[in-house]
Amino acid sequence: MTVQANFRTAEHPINPLFLERWSPRAFTDEAIPEAELLTILEAAHWAPSSYNSQPWRFLYARRGTPSWDRFLGLLNEFNQSWAKNAAALVIIVSNSLMLTPGAEKPVPSHSHSFDAGAAWGSMALQATLLGWQAHGMVGFDLDRAFAELNVPQGYRVEAAIAIGRQGDKSLLPERMAAREVPSTRKPLAEVVLEGGFPAA
Repeated sequence: MTVQANFRTAEHPINPLFLERWSPRAFTDEAIPEAELLTILEAAHWAPSSYNSQPWRFLYARRGTPSWDRFLGLLNEFNQSWAKNAAALVIIVSNSLMLTPGAEKPVPSHSHSFDAGAAWGSMALQATLLGWQAHGMVGFDLDRAFAELNVPQGYRVEAAIAIGRQGDKSLLPERMAAREVPSTRKPLAEVVLEGGFPAA
């Protein structure tokens, strides 16, 4: 049984929410209430992490607030051109150290970026449930983000996320509008390998 939503088709019966979530660039100018943004970040905060270390930190600015220009200015020129219409920008950073049970001092965390990615996935799905969309990106100045957002040593700047109410693709320049469609995925058999990779 296949599942279809948002012009996408899953090979197996999943919740349509996973197909409805995508990464548009066209956003309306609707503002996001802080309570709704905090609900999205609350969902991200409940993601799983190694030893429940919760390495993620979410730094954010809503459009129209004093921090907005600083956050938007961290993005590269291409991403600024469309993300300027988003309702909020979030920068995810993760702590590369964790305190394991019984330990007296922090030790390196192998999975801090993996765990932050789990939080991002939860964030994106919760945004979709509330009628918003979230677009993750790495097209921004990571070094400036680290310095200008006062990120502590030992943390890694992971990604930036634009959150907004999806708008019509006509809001974008023609070259971007042509790409404004939900992406497909490779066949499941190409990415799921029972028993490991085939022998060389």
